[in-house]
Amino acid sequence: MRPRYRWQLRSRSLVLGERTLILGVVNVTPDSFSDGGSFLSPDKAVEHALRLLEEGADMLDLGGESTRPGAHVSGEEPAPETRGKPSVSAEEELRRVLPVLEGVLRARPEAIVSVDTYKSTVAEVAVAAGAEIVNDVSAFQWDCQMAPVCAALKCGVVLMHTRGTPEQWRKLPFEPKLVSLVEHELANRVQVALEAGVERARIVLDPGFGFGKNFEQNYPLLAHLEQLQQLGFPLLAGSSRKSFVGRSISQRTGQDTPPSSRLYGSLAAMVAAILHGAHIVRVHDVKASVEAAAIADEVLAAT
Repeated sequence: MRPRYRWQLRSRSLVLGERTLILGVVNVTPDSFSDGGSFLSPDKAVEHALRLLEEGADMLDLGGESTRPGAHVSGEEPAPETRGKPSVSAEEELRRVLPVLEGVLRARPEAIVSVDTYKSTVAEVAVAAGAEIVNDVSAFQWDCQMAPVCAALKCGVVLMHTRGTPEQWRKLPFEPKLVSLVEHELANRVQVALEAGVERARIVLDPGFGFGKNFEQNYPLLAHLEQLQQLGFPLLAGSSRKSFVGRSISQRTGQDTPPSSRLYGSLAAMVAAILHGAHIVRVHDVKASVEAAAIADEVLAAT
Protein backbone atom coordinates (compact mmCIF):
# COMPACT_ATOMS: atom_id res chain seq x y z
CA MET A 1 0.00 0.00 0.00
CA ARG A 2 1.05 3.56 -0.65
CA PRO A 3 0.82 5.63 2.55
CA ARG A 4 -1.22 8.84 2.48
CA TYR A 5 0.05 12.25 3.45
CA ARG A 6 -1.13 15.84 3.45
CA TRP A 7 1.48 18.01 1.75
CA GLN A 8 1.48 21.56 3.04
CA LEU A 9 2.31 24.12 0.35
CA ARG A 10 2.59 27.90 0.58
CA SER A 11 -1.13 28.69 0.49
CA ARG A 12 -2.89 25.32 0.39
CA SER A 13 -2.39 21.61 0.99
CA LEU A 14 -2.66 18.50 -1.16
CA VAL A 15 -3.66 14.97 -0.24
CA LEU A 16 -1.02 12.55 -1.52
CA GLY A 17 -1.65 8.85 -1.99
CA GLU A 18 -5.31 8.74 -3.02
CA ARG A 19 -4.14 8.91 -6.63
CA THR A 20 -0.87 9.73 -8.34
CA LEU A 21 -0.37 13.45 -8.93
CA ILE A 22 1.14 14.58 -12.23
CA LEU A 23 3.85 17.27 -12.24
CA GLY A 24 4.26 18.65 -15.76
CA VAL A 25 7.69 19.87 -16.86
CA VAL A 26 8.10 23.37 -18.30
CA ASN A 27 11.74 24.06 -19.22
CA VAL A 28 12.66 27.63 -20.19
CA THR A 29 16.29 26.82 -20.94
CA PRO A 30 18.32 26.74 -24.17
CA ASP A 31 20.12 23.52 -23.23
CA SER A 32 17.81 21.13 -21.39
CA PHE A 33 18.57 17.53 -22.38
CA SER A 34 15.02 16.82 -23.59
CA ASP A 35 13.52 20.03 -24.97
CA GLY A 36 16.18 22.72 -24.70
CA GLY A 37 15.24 25.89 -26.54
CA SER A 38 11.68 24.80 -27.36
CA PHE A 39 10.05 27.18 -24.92
CA LEU A 40 12.54 30.03 -24.48
CA SER A 41 9.92 32.56 -25.56
CA PRO A 42 7.73 33.41 -22.53
CA ASP A 43 4.60 33.32 -24.69
CA LYS A 44 5.44 29.85 -26.01
CA ALA A 45 6.31 28.63 -22.52
CA VAL A 46 3.03 29.93 -21.07
CA GLU A 47 1.09 28.36 -23.94
CA HIS A 48 2.86 25.04 -23.32
CA ALA A 49 2.22 25.23 -19.57
CA LEU A 50 -1.48 25.94 -20.05
CA ARG A 51 -1.69 23.03 -22.48
CA LEU A 52 -0.18 20.71 -19.86
CA LEU A 53 -2.80 21.86 -17.36
CA GLU A 54 -5.55 21.20 -19.91
CA GLU A 55 -4.13 17.71 -20.46
CA GLY A 56 -4.48 16.96 -16.77
CA ALA A 57 -1.30 18.10 -14.99
CA ASP A 58 -1.98 18.68 -11.29
CA MET A 59 1.07 20.93 -10.97
CA LEU A 60 3.75 22.52 -13.13
CA ASP A 61 7.51 22.42 -12.54
CA LEU A 62 9.11 25.52 -14.00
CA GLY A 63 12.89 25.50 -14.52
CA GLY A 64 15.28 28.13 -15.83
CA GLU A 65 18.62 26.31 -15.59
CA SER A 66 19.65 22.95 -17.00
CA THR A 67 21.33 20.46 -14.67
CA ARG A 68 22.12 17.96 -17.41
CA PRO A 69 25.38 15.94 -17.14
CA GLY A 70 28.40 18.19 -17.60
CA ALA A 71 26.63 21.40 -16.61
CA HIS A 72 28.42 23.75 -14.23
CA VAL A 73 26.42 24.87 -11.19
CA SER A 74 26.85 27.97 -9.07
CA GLY A 75 29.12 27.58 -6.07
CA GLU A 76 31.15 24.86 -7.78
CA GLU A 77 34.71 25.34 -9.05
CA PRO A 78 34.39 24.82 -12.80
CA ALA A 79 36.42 22.22 -14.61
CA PRO A 80 39.17 23.58 -16.89
CA GLU A 81 37.13 22.85 -20.01
CA THR A 82 34.17 24.90 -18.71
CA ARG A 83 36.11 27.76 -17.15
CA GLY A 84 34.94 31.00 -18.67
CA LYS A 85 31.47 29.52 -19.22
CA PRO A 86 29.70 30.57 -16.01
CA SER A 87 26.58 28.90 -14.72
CA VAL A 88 23.26 30.66 -15.13
CA SER A 89 23.10 33.62 -12.75
CA ALA A 90 20.14 34.12 -10.44
CA GLU A 91 19.25 37.23 -12.42
CA GLU A 92 19.20 35.35 -15.73
CA GLU A 93 17.27 32.47 -14.22
CA LEU A 94 14.63 34.88 -12.93
CA ARG A 95 14.51 36.65 -16.28
CA ARG A 96 13.58 33.34 -17.86
CA VAL A 97 11.22 32.06 -15.17
CA LEU A 98 9.27 35.03 -13.83
CA PRO A 99 7.38 36.03 -17.01
CA VAL A 100 6.23 32.44 -17.43
CA LEU A 101 5.20 32.06 -13.79
CA GLU A 102 3.29 35.33 -13.90
CA GLY A 103 1.70 34.50 -17.25
CA VAL A 104 0.47 31.10 -16.06
CA LEU A 105 -0.99 32.53 -12.85
CA ARG A 106 -2.70 35.35 -14.73
CA ALA A 107 -4.44 32.81 -16.94
CA ARG A 108 -4.97 30.18 -14.24
CA PRO A 109 -4.78 31.77 -10.76
CA GLU A 110 -5.57 28.43 -9.15
CA ALA A 111 -2.60 26.66 -10.78
CA ILE A 112 0.02 25.08 -8.54
CA VAL A 113 3.50 25.99 -9.76
CA SER A 114 6.81 24.62 -8.51
CA VAL A 115 10.05 26.43 -9.25
CA ASP A 116 12.91 24.07 -10.09
CA THR A 117 15.94 25.86 -8.62
CA TYR A 118 18.81 25.39 -6.20
CA LYS A 119 19.31 29.13 -5.65
CA SER A 120 17.77 30.77 -2.58
CA THR A 121 17.41 34.16 -4.26
CA VAL A 122 15.43 32.62 -7.12
CA ALA A 123 13.27 30.72 -4.63
CA GLU A 124 12.48 33.90 -2.68
CA VAL A 125 11.39 35.89 -5.71
CA ALA A 126 9.46 33.04 -7.32
CA VAL A 127 7.50 32.24 -4.16
CA ALA A 128 6.74 35.93 -3.68
CA ALA A 129 5.38 35.89 -7.24
CA GLY A 130 3.06 32.96 -6.50
CA ALA A 131 5.03 29.70 -6.68
CA GLU A 132 3.80 27.15 -4.14
CA ILE A 133 6.78 24.76 -4.16
CA VAL A 134 10.58 24.91 -4.35
CA ASN A 135 12.06 21.85 -6.07
CA ASP A 136 15.78 21.74 -5.22
CA VAL A 137 17.72 19.08 -7.15
CA SER A 138 20.59 19.45 -4.68
CA ALA A 139 18.43 18.98 -1.56
CA PHE A 140 19.81 22.24 -0.09
CA GLN A 141 23.46 21.33 -0.78
CA TRP A 142 24.51 23.84 -3.46
CA ASP A 143 23.26 26.98 -1.69
CA CYS A 144 23.68 27.03 2.08
CA GLN A 145 20.94 29.65 2.41
CA MET A 146 18.28 27.55 0.71
CA ALA A 147 17.16 25.65 3.83
CA PRO A 148 16.58 28.71 6.07
CA VAL A 149 15.03 30.61 3.16
CA CYS A 150 12.53 27.82 2.44
CA ALA A 151 11.75 27.60 6.14
CA ALA A 152 10.94 31.32 6.17
CA LEU A 153 8.94 31.11 2.93
CA LYS A 154 6.74 28.34 4.37
CA CYS A 155 6.36 26.73 0.96
CA GLY A 156 6.31 23.12 -0.10
CA VAL A 157 9.76 21.69 -0.82
CA VAL A 158 11.09 18.77 -2.85
CA LEU A 159 14.46 17.45 -1.72
CA MET A 160 16.10 15.48 -4.49
CA HIS A 161 19.06 13.16 -4.06
CA THR A 162 22.08 13.75 -6.25
CA ARG A 163 25.59 12.35 -6.13
CA GLY A 164 28.17 15.07 -6.66
CA THR A 165 27.58 17.80 -9.24
CA PRO A 166 26.76 17.54 -12.97
CA GLU A 167 30.41 18.10 -13.94
CA GLN A 168 31.41 15.06 -11.86
CA TRP A 169 28.67 12.62 -12.88
CA ARG A 170 30.49 10.94 -15.74
CA LYS A 171 33.48 10.21 -13.48
CA LEU A 172 31.76 9.01 -10.31
CA PRO A 173 32.75 5.50 -9.13
CA PHE A 174 30.21 2.71 -9.15
CA GLU A 175 28.20 2.53 -5.91
CA PRO A 176 27.27 -1.11 -5.14
CA LYS A 177 24.68 -0.26 -2.45
CA LEU A 178 23.00 2.66 -4.16
CA VAL A 179 19.52 2.28 -2.66
CA SER A 180 20.87 2.28 0.87
CA LEU A 181 23.13 5.23 0.03
CA VAL A 182 20.19 7.24 -1.34
CA GLU A 183 18.14 6.41 1.75
CA HIS A 184 20.94 7.42 4.11
CA GLU A 185 21.81 10.64 2.31
CA LEU A 186 18.18 11.72 1.93
CA ALA A 187 17.74 11.16 5.67
CA ASN A 188 20.69 13.50 6.25
CA ARG A 189 19.19 16.17 3.96
CA VAL A 190 15.86 15.91 5.78
CA GLN A 191 17.68 16.50 9.06
CA VAL A 192 19.32 19.61 7.62
CA ALA A 193 15.91 20.88 6.50
CA LEU A 194 14.24 20.19 9.83
CA GLU A 195 17.05 21.81 11.80
CA ALA A 196 16.72 24.91 9.61
CA GLY A 197 13.04 25.15 10.49
CA VAL A 198 11.36 23.54 7.47
CA GLU A 199 8.20 21.87 8.73
CA ARG A 200 7.97 18.12 8.22
CA ALA A 201 4.59 18.37 6.47
CA ARG A 202 6.15 20.52 3.72
CA ILE A 203 8.75 17.96 2.58
CA VAL A 204 8.61 15.54 -0.35
CA LEU A 205 11.59 13.36 -1.30
CA ASP A 206 12.88 12.49 -4.78
CA PRO A 207 15.48 9.71 -5.32
CA GLY A 208 16.95 11.61 -8.27
CA PHE A 209 16.92 9.15 -11.15
CA GLY A 210 19.87 9.89 -13.40
CA PHE A 211 21.41 12.46 -11.08
CA GLY A 212 24.83 11.00 -10.40
CA LYS A 213 23.60 7.45 -11.01
CA ASN A 214 25.19 5.31 -13.71
CA PHE A 215 22.88 3.75 -16.28
CA GLU A 216 22.64 0.36 -14.57
CA GLN A 217 22.10 1.87 -11.10
CA ASN A 218 18.75 3.43 -11.90
CA TYR A 219 16.92 0.13 -12.19
CA PRO A 220 17.69 -1.19 -8.68
CA LEU A 221 16.63 2.23 -7.40
CA LEU A 222 13.38 1.94 -9.34
CA ALA A 223 12.80 -1.68 -8.28
CA HIS A 224 13.35 -0.91 -4.59
CA LEU A 225 11.80 2.54 -4.42
CA GLU A 226 9.49 1.39 -1.63
CA GLN A 227 12.55 1.13 0.65
CA LEU A 228 12.55 4.92 0.80
CA GLN A 229 9.09 4.85 2.35
CA GLN A 230 10.85 4.00 5.59
CA LEU A 231 11.92 7.65 5.77
CA GLY A 232 8.29 8.62 6.39
CA PHE A 233 7.82 11.18 3.59
CA PRO A 234 5.92 11.27 0.29
CA LEU A 235 7.94 10.30 -2.78
CA LEU A 236 8.30 12.02 -6.14
CA ALA A 237 9.78 10.14 -9.11
CA GLY A 238 11.13 11.76 -12.26
CA SER A 239 12.22 9.24 -14.89
CA SER A 240 10.65 10.94 -17.92
CA ARG A 241 12.90 10.86 -21.01
CA LYS A 242 15.97 10.08 -18.90
CA SER A 243 19.05 8.62 -20.59
CA PHE A 244 18.78 5.27 -18.79
CA VAL A 245 15.36 4.82 -20.39
CA GLY A 246 16.73 5.74 -23.80
CA ARG A 247 19.66 3.37 -23.49
CA SER A 248 17.44 0.43 -22.58
CA ILE A 249 15.29 1.08 -25.64
CA SER A 250 18.36 1.48 -27.87
CA GLN A 251 19.82 -1.81 -26.66
CA ARG A 252 16.60 -3.57 -27.65
CA THR A 253 16.10 -1.85 -31.01
CA GLY A 254 19.71 -1.30 -32.03
CA GLN A 255 18.96 2.34 -32.85
CA ASP A 256 19.71 5.56 -31.00
CA THR A 257 16.67 6.79 -29.09
CA PRO A 258 16.61 10.59 -28.66
CA PRO A 259 14.71 12.08 -25.69
CA SER A 260 11.67 12.95 -27.79
CA SER A 261 11.29 9.27 -28.75
CA ARG A 262 11.32 7.86 -25.22
CA LEU A 263 7.59 8.16 -24.47
CA TYR A 264 6.73 4.47 -24.11
CA GLY A 265 9.83 3.67 -22.09
CA SER A 266 9.17 6.69 -19.88
CA LEU A 267 5.61 5.51 -19.26
CA ALA A 268 6.86 2.04 -18.29
CA ALA A 269 9.36 3.51 -15.82
CA MET A 270 6.68 5.83 -14.44
CA VAL A 271 4.22 3.01 -13.86
CA ALA A 272 6.92 0.96 -12.12
CA ALA A 273 7.64 3.94 -9.85
CA ILE A 274 3.95 4.31 -8.98
CA LEU A 275 3.59 0.61 -8.19
CA HIS A 276 6.62 0.91 -5.90
CA GLY A 277 5.21 3.85 -3.97
CA ALA A 278 5.66 7.16 -5.84
CA HIS A 279 3.00 9.71 -4.89
CA ILE A 280 3.95 12.26 -7.57
CA VAL A 281 5.51 11.74 -11.00
CA ARG A 282 7.36 14.44 -12.93
CA VAL A 283 6.67 14.07 -16.65
CA HIS A 284 7.02 15.78 -20.03
CA ASP A 285 4.14 13.99 -21.77
CA VAL A 286 1.17 14.76 -19.56
CA LYS A 287 -1.83 13.30 -21.39
CA ALA A 288 -0.28 9.86 -21.85
CA SER A 289 1.04 9.91 -18.30
CA VAL A 290 -2.38 10.77 -16.83
CA GLU A 291 -3.90 7.75 -18.57
CA ALA A 292 -1.10 5.36 -17.61
CA ALA A 293 -1.10 6.58 -13.99
CA ALA A 294 -4.86 5.98 -13.77
CA ILE A 295 -4.31 2.29 -14.57
CA ALA A 296 -1.41 2.01 -12.11
CA ASP A 297 -3.58 3.58 -9.43
CA GLU A 298 -6.30 0.99 -10.05
CA VAL A 299 -3.74 -1.77 -9.63
CA LEU A 300 -2.58 -0.24 -6.35
CA ALA A 301 -6.17 0.06 -5.14
CA ALA A 302 -6.74 -3.63 -5.85
CA THR A 303 -3.76 -4.85 -3.81
